[in-house]
Amino acid sequence: MNLATLSAGYLRARPLQTALSLGLLALGVGVIAAALIVVAQLEATMGRDARGIDLVVGAKGSPMQLILSGIYQLDAPTGNIPLADAMALKKSPMVRKAMPLAMGDSWRGFRIVGAGREYLDHYGAELKAGKYYEQPMEAVLGAEAASRSGAQVGSRFTGAHGLGAEGEEHAAPYTVVGILSPTHSVLDRLVLTPIESVWAVHEHGEKHEAGKAGADDDREVTVLLVQYASPLAAATLPRAINAKSGLQAASPAFETARLFRIVGAGIEALRAFALVLIAAAGASVFIALYSALEERRYDLAIMRALGATPGRLFALLVLEGLVLAALGTAAGLLLGHLFAGALGLWMEAAQQPPVSARHFEAGELWLAAGALLVGVLAAIPPAWRAYRTDVSRTLAAG
Repeated sequence: MNLATLSAGYLRARPLQTALSLGLLALGVGVIAAALIVVAQLEATMGRDARGIDLVVGAKGSPMQLILSGIYQLDAPTGNIPLADAMALKKSPMVRKAMPLAMGDSWRGFRIVGAGREYLDHYGAELKAGKYYEQPMEAVLGAEAASRSGAQVGSRFTGAHGLGAEGEEHAAPYTVVGILSPTHSVLDRLVLTPIESVWAVHEHGEKHEAGKAGADDDREVTVLLVQYASPLAAATLPRAINAKSGLQAASPAFETARLFRIVGAGIEALRAFALVLIAAAGASVFIALYSALEERRYDLAIMRALGATPGRLFALLVLEGLVLAALGTAAGLLLGHLFAGALGLWMEAAQQPPVSARHFEAGELWLAAGALLVGVLAAIPPAWRAYRTDVSRTLAAG
């Protein structure tokens, strides 16, 4: 009979103790694996969405709210700013590129964003069907918005006031003229239309021709996404903007880092709890093997008398700890991916950034190695005692 068969037999003989050790280890590994998977994907997604955007300019309020609403479409806007101020900033020599956005409405929970073509180009958008919008009240759907709504080119819909699905519907209908291929960015979850559409809807259907004298005097946009023209702009432009009474500038890099520091505190607390579970699993493995050793002292002495070496008995106990750790680790990694998948489904239903259960993080390998090490270390003390078993005294004691 080989070591693996013996180890498996002994583990099966103690089902409750084995299940407890496996459960503790699986939960600890699963929680840490889920945190690794989810945080890595969210960081990558937010990094892609903010790429090439150095500054977000909007109404006074919370800088983080401005970033979450202006770039990631995850919060309500802080308000609107005059179009004239946005256009003046766009013409500044310190600005290489500026993309004004108008927001405030939604359709079936997907946000309607008024934007110029440069906003789509910034994220490398490509058409899957139809064409890009050219006139007010034409709309292009992001890949996820199209897939989940079932809308096709030629479909008509009316937007609702506010960013939820329960707002009051506007009278003016949009016509879908195009559907985008997946960009794996914030565009996938948006309904995109010319800024003039948003103005027209909120002016109760009144249409203003671009360039008409005085037409833009009372026009507003929600945010301006800015790319610096030079390093000097990074040092001076935010301060100059914030000095204006009605405008606020927020740095995506700074606010996103601050957000992950806040989230990170909760993640670290979760990881600390998971490490306690893993340590408890290690203690459970140690107790299980040590108590089992007392029950098997006679069996082990018989094995020695039949020719088993002390090293073979040591390996038997270590292998049992390793098998327990391996099973618990495998179950934990599977559990972590299931946790991530469940969270991803919830976020998808809430039209939030996607999280996939199929994503694998290199950190999971280190996690698995650490969990296996815990099992081996927990098995060494009882294994060493088995190694030092006094055959004649144990057999004499019966």
